[in-house]
Amino acid sequence: MCKNILLAGCSLLALAASPVYADHLVAIAGPMTGQYASAGDQIRKGAELAIADINGKAGVLGQKLKLEIGDDACDPKQAVSVANAMANKKIIFMHGHWCSSSTIPASDVYNEAQIPMATVSTNPQVTERGLKNIFRIMGRDDQQGLVAGTYLADTFKSKKIAVVDDKSAYGKGLADEIAKAIEGKKVKLALRESVTAGEKDYSALVSKLKSAGVEVMAYGGYHTEVALILRQAQQAGLKLTIMGGDTLTNSELVTAAGAASDNVLFTFSPDPRKNPAAADIVKRFRDAKVEPEGYVMYAYAAMQLFAQAAEKAKSTKYADLEKAMRGGSFDTVIGKLSFDAKGDNKLPGFMVYRWKGGKYDYVGK
Repeated sequence: MCKNILLAGCSLLALAASPVYADHLVAIAGPMTGQYASAGDQIRKGAELAIADINGKAGVLGQKLKLEIGDDACDPKQAVSVANAMANKKIIFMHGHWCSSSTIPASDVYNEAQIPMATVSTNPQVTERGLKNIFRIMGRDDQQGLVAGTYLADTFKSKKIAVVDDKSAYGKGLADEIAKAIEGKKVKLALRESVTAGEKDYSALVSKLKSAGVEVMAYGGYHTEVALILRQAQQAGLKLTIMGGDTLTNSELVTAAGAASDNVLFTFSPDPRKNPAAADIVKRFRDAKVEPEGYVMYAYAAMQLFAQAAEKAKSTKYADLEKAMRGGSFDTVIGKLSFDAKGDNKLPGFMVYRWKGGKYDYVGK
């Protein structure tokens, strides 16, 4: 026991002998700038609230989470630079990227650095390369392409259908799967075309669609191009129904396309905003003036996945986290998550949605 005159010194010695805990460094990455920045904003908002909630409940294994944010602007080279920077910062978990064309090369960096990652990127090659660090919390393009193509073939078999892609890993992969599903139902495509993402003039495509008598177009790509194509089709007197994938959840589509967005269908996982178990979180987002559409809840779920896996493993070491994630089942705001040997979500599920009056809901609702 210390004598009174040495109490201050003893306190300092005791403090020095106590372990000093640093924050757990976790990260998100995606298009925080550029034409798809609204998706990056959704991911950031979801991750930030999740981390605030986790830290408000004693953190993970007694330590707080600290968030790093990487901007890849959906550019593959920039994504690799972000991944290297995150590895140098010694992050222990990544949720990212967003565009499949960014996620695929970046995941090689994280795998080499032994950093587990969750992702919503849907191209099959994300998980088909044998990497052990990837956990996809969304479904795959071969799954949503089958749902979209089957729906189009069944619903619009009397109309002329075109399939168009934006040449990206995500867009072309999805469009190919939709086309395969349509043709598998013995429906012949009127057109199969590609465009370049980021352009402002799609009048050449619209002219081809109009000349071929196309009324329904399946599109593999992002919401920004869909809005432009819809507006330019409208100007040309072509009433066009467009079917796309999960990236068309973005309300920027409505802002840009206006009433024409009511002609947009898309595939997406079951809406987590309708999950009764997530009602309190949905309310908290809305109270904060954040509509938890699109990828907001997925980013929240990714941080839940990490936190629960670390607690199950009683560790944040890569080998322990990877084993826990691969073998565990996790309750999240998007539902129960568990993964197969490739790292794919065992219960992906895709449904068909329609935009109507500025909001999206299941077809038939």
